[in-house]
Amino acid sequence: MLRLGLGTDGATALEVLALGAHSDDIEIGCGGTLLRLAQAVPELKVTWVVLSAAGDRGNEARAGAEAFLQGVAEAEIEVERFQDAFFRYGPEVKEYFEGLKAKVSPDLILTHHGSDLHQDHRLVAELTWNTFRDHLILEYEIPKYDGDLGAPNVFVHLDDEVCRRKVEALRSCFPSQAGKPWFDDDVFKALLRLRGMESRSPSGLAEAFYGRKLVL
Repeated sequence: MLRLGLGTDGATALEVLALGAHSDDIEIGCGGTLLRLAQAVPELKVTWVVLSAAGDRGNEARAGAEAFLQGVAEAEIEVERFQDAFFRYGPEVKEYFEGLKAKVSPDLILTHHGSDLHQDHRLVAELTWNTFRDHLILEYEIPKYDGDLGAPNVFVHLDDEVCRRKVEALRSCFPSQAGKPWFDDDVFKALLRLRGMESRSPSGLAEAFYGRKLVL
């Protein structure tokens, strides 16, 4: 299997932009990858952006970011208040992304999958590609009722400890989601195990992404 080192090839510095439409999206989609990068890259810088989180969900978004950014050399957390489930392409959200482009120059961008069936997720993916045209972008997946999981083509192998930390942090940081059938330890563990099997991870565990464009 073709392999590309990302934070495991001796690199000492890396800048990452992590984008999520809602509280818990980043944590579910790529939380394990960020935990692994924090272990591997001494000078890891992460800009963590949640576009829709108000009230208690805003507090949860910050708690989640702080839990997953432990050990990161430099981190900036932005929690915005775009209206949940009503994201639309327009001046406000487009200008927000243009503002991000002026502030950050990431080596890696982690964002939603462009074919996600949630409209907010799709718009975030579209704006990511429209705004950052010369960057490495990996699109993460979110398990949910819609049944839109596909066949990702990029995998990040994770060890048991990182996966344990991911699942425990999800449970502790997002009490408002407790009891929802899709927000469940077994769901998160099952997806990690499935993607680990598909990519022959030594631990049997992995997160998966869609890479549209990659230069080796």
